[in-house]
Amino acid sequence: MTVARPAGKAPARSRTVSPTPIVRAETWAGSPADAHEWVSFEDPVELRTWRFDVTFLLSKWQCLFGRGCQGVLTVPTPERSEGCCSYGAHFVDEEDVERVRAAARELTPEQWQWKERARHGGVVTRRRGKPTVTRQVEDACIFLNRPGFPGGAGCALHRAALDAGGRPMDWKPEVCWQLPLRREDSEPDGGRVVSTLRQWDRADWGPGGDEFAWWCTEAPEAFTAAEPVWRHMRDELAGLVGPDVMAMLGEFLTARESAGSVLPHPTVRRRARDARAG
Repeated sequence: MTVARPAGKAPARSRTVSPTPIVRAETWAGSPADAHEWVSFEDPVELRTWRFDVTFLLSKWQCLFGRGCQGVLTVPTPERSEGCCSYGAHFVDEEDVERVRAAARELTPEQWQWKERARHGGVVTRRRGKPTVTRQVEDACIFLNRPGFPGGAGCALHRAALDAGGRPMDWKPEVCWQLPLRREDSEPDGGRVVSTLRQWDRADWGPGGDEFAWWCTEAPEAFTAAEPVWRHMRDELAGLVGPDVMAMLGEFLTARESAGSVLPHPTVRRRARDARAG
């Protein structure tokens, strides 16, 4: 699994720019089944081009953990309430590891089902030549409280952050708070960085993703939020792109919402098509 972190500074530039409007979709009925709209604009400071998946960011996707999530195993397992925590979280680097270790030390036995296990075996699994991941206990991430735990099922780090009045993204491994957002950085011309932010697809998990019986960005039931993704995941987006770029993106997306004629997400279009056919 690859998780893109906000890149370091590229060569500075002095001019200020605004997002370039994308082409308005006059109709979506005849569009390709997997069509997404995109917007790109230049960073106001760095030599960087940003590309954003407008279709996903304006969609009503929401996390269904504990509310119908089928999990990422080879068969649907909603009763296990594991979400995408079945295989442990891949760390980005040592800073990511140490931040999570520090957060784990703050957890109490009332918040964390496997506190005692962690005391004796730690929270990290290291394998030579392979990514460092959170340790697994009984076939899932050590931070995952199971159904029936008095402190509540779900990520112990997430729950403890809320108990402390903080943000879960400041406690959890980076991949965990980013999902289902994915940032990819490249340098196609050797100088300018191109940073793309889009939804995390099944293929991004590698060959193992083909084995998932269910993945949330393909599931119609996940597209039922009261607000679009960019609003209810604003903190996560800002963590990935920075506050200045987030402000530019937010201004653009607000205008797109006001203008209407937003291309529905492919999953939503598929649901509407199936309903008409049925």
